[in-house]
Amino acid sequence: MLPSLGQQALVSIMAHLVFIALTWWTLQGVHIEKILKPNRVFQARLFYILLTIAIGSTVGNFFLDYLSWSKQLPFIFGGE
Repeated sequence: MLPSLGQQALVSIMAHLVFIALTWWTLQGVHIEKILKPNRVFQARLFYILLTIAIGSTVGNFFLDYLSWSKQLPFIFGGE
């Protein structure tokens, strides 16, 4: 049981990091600077980081939930 918890933790960490990195890469193609005030470089960078974490974590949680639900599907049909 404990090794599976360790594997699940590793998958969760990796999924979140991958989706956060993917979100960061994707946001680089969006011109969010147009909605920010000029000369607010630190605030703009912090906004990018927080937005990246929020979107990446949400997508990561969706992916992990979907993975968990797909593993539970055999229980509908009486399988173990």
